[in-house]
Amino acid sequence: MRKFLRGLLLIVILVACLVAWSFLPWYGAVAAVAVLALWLALTRDGRRTLSVTGVGLATLSSRWGASLVIVVGIAGVVGVLVALLAMGQGLSATLQGTGNEGTAIVLRGGSQAESSSVLSHNDVVLIAQSAGVARDAQGHPIASPELLLAASLPKNNGQDANVSVRGVGPEAWAVRPNVKIIAGRKFTPGTLELDVGKGVLGQFKGMAIGSSIKLANQRWKVVGEFDSGDAYNSEIWADADTIAPVYHRGSSASSVTVKLTSPAAFSTFKAALAANPQLKVDAQTTHKYFADQSAGINKLIRTLGIVIAAIMAIGAIFGALNSMYAAVATRAREIATLRAVGFRGTPVMVSVLLETMLLALAGGVLGAFVAWALFGHFTASTSAGGGFSFTQMIFQFQVTPALVWNGLKWALAIGFIGGLFPAMRAARLPVTTALREL
Repeated sequence: MRKFLRGLLLIVILVACLVAWSFLPWYGAVAAVAVLALWLALTRDGRRTLSVTGVGLATLSSRWGASLVIVVGIAGVVGVLVALLAMGQGLSATLQGTGNEGTAIVLRGGSQAESSSVLSHNDVVLIAQSAGVARDAQGHPIASPELLLAASLPKNNGQDANVSVRGVGPEAWAVRPNVKIIAGRKFTPGTLELDVGKGVLGQFKGMAIGSSIKLANQRWKVVGEFDSGDAYNSEIWADADTIAPVYHRGSSASSVTVKLTSPAAFSTFKAALAANPQLKVDAQTTHKYFADQSAGINKLIRTLGIVIAAIMAIGAIFGALNSMYAAVATRAREIATLRAVGFRGTPVMVSVLLETMLLALAGGVLGAFVAWALFGHFTASTSAGGGFSFTQMIFQFQVTPALVWNGLKWALAIGFIGGLFPAMRAARLPVTTALREL
C-alpha cells in the first residue's frame, strides 16, 4: 500500500510540474537554467553530475541509433505542433488585423456574419443618419452599404473554390483607407469591372489585370489589384449597384460599415441604433467583429494541433523510455563503478535526465527549424467560418517566437518524462545488482 501511495504521489507531482511548465514564460526557463548551472558549478554533487553527463554524452556515438529515435520522434511532434499552430496564428492574425476601433459594422439583428445578414434600403438610410457617424467635407455621412456574395471560380491548382465578391460604392474606400490600389485602377461605377485583392490574384486563375472572368453568366473585366494587408485581400470588389441586380438582390445590403467621429463615439452610435424603433440591427466595431470571426476556427485548429501532437508525443515518450532504459542497461558497469567509488544517486539520476533532455532539446530545435523552413512564409487558403463562410480565406502561416517556445516546451517535457523513470532506475540500482548485470 505504501508503495502504491508513493507511486500515486509521484504521478501527482509530475502532473503538477507539467502544468506549471506549460505556463512558464521563456524568462522563467532561463532562470531555471541559471539555477541549474549554478548548482552544477558550485556544488559537489553538481560537479559530479557534470562528470557523469560528460561520460554519457561521449558514448552517444556508440548508440546513435537509439539516440536518433529520441531526436527524430520529438522533432516530428514539435514540427507538426508548430506548423498547425502557425496556421491558426496566421489566420487569426489576418482576421484580427482587419478593422479598427474607429469604424463600425452594422448587421441585421441576430445575424452573426455578413453572409447571413440582409438590410433594406430604408435600414441603410437610417443607419447612415445615426448619431456618431462622421461626415465628409460636403456634410455627407461616411457610410458604406455593402453586399457580400460568393462566387465559384477555378484556382491555380485546377479546383473550383468559392471566393467572396463584395459589392461596394465609393464610400468603401473612405471607411478603409488602408485598402490601396497597387496595380491598375479602381473600377468605374455602373460597369462590369472588378478590382481583386492581392491574395485572390495569387490563388485564382484568370485574375490578371485586363483579363475577364464570368460571374452570374456575365463577363466582368479585371481592371485593378488592391492590397489591404488583411482579410480583404481575399475578396473581389465590384460596383454594388451593378452587381446587386445580377444576383437578384435588388436594393438590399448585407452590412453597413460607417466611420465614427471618434472611437469613443461607438457607444453613442450603438445607443442611437437601439433607440430607433424602425431598426432591428446589431453593431460592433470592425475590429471586434473580425476578431470574433477568427475565434472559432482558431480554437478548432489549436485543439486539433494539440490533440495530434499529444498522440505523437505518447509515441515519442515510449521511444525515449526504451532508448534510455537501454542506455542505463548498457552503462551498468559505469554506474556500478561510480556508485562503488562514492557517487550518490542524485548525480547519476540528474545526469541521465540531462542527457535525455539535451537530446529532446536537439529534437525540438530540429522540429521548429523544419516548421519554419517549410511554413515560415507559406501562403495558404482555407474555407473560413464567420463572415467568410464557405469562401476562401487567403492568409500566411506565422511561425512566431512564441510558437517556437511552445514547441520547445513540449520537447523538453517529453524528454523529462521519457528520462525520469530510467534515471530513477539508474539512481536506485544497487552496486551489487549492477555488477551482476554485466
